[in-house]
Amino acid sequence: MSAPRLRTTPLPGIGVQYDLVTREHRHLSVVAHRDGARTVSVYRADDPDSCAQSMRLSASEAGALIDALKPSHNSASLLYTTDLGLVAERIEVAATSRWNGRLLGDTRMRTETGTSIVAVLRRAEAIPSPAPDFRLAGGDRLIVIGTREGVDAAVAILGQE
Repeated sequence: MSAPRLRTTPLPGIGVQYDLVTREHRHLSVVAHRDGARTVSVYRADDPDSCAQSMRLSASEAGALIDALKPSHNSASLLYTTDLGLVAERIEVAATSRWNGRLLGDTRMRTETGTSIVAVLRRAEAIPSPAPDFRLAGGDRLIVIGTREGVDAAVAILGQE
């Protein structure tokens, strides 16, 4: 069986859309909204560009569906950030960002937003727990964890040009 064909499309200000074409050539899409909600759409078999059914799920409903589709192992030490009211998100530092070439500490991210930058992805390298003297570069993807409001504030700060 060949690997499923999955296409990812960023939707600025909304989230990310994932399109899957199954081995039976059926088209399914999921829009992962920034607020944690999901919109699941199934397209007609006779016209894969025509939506047959669409359903919006709340963040908790999406979490329940994810658990049903791919149950995780039961572990007392496993943290579910959604159960705690936290979200994790990747935020890219644009080449035109005012933070390109500046120190992470200059962003005052934790002080201003209450979020934590737990890792930076740069090219094929992951830098866990970057220190305040870490120098940001355009194209860096920061893994940020915090409340939804805090992460939204971090997006606003990091998007400043």
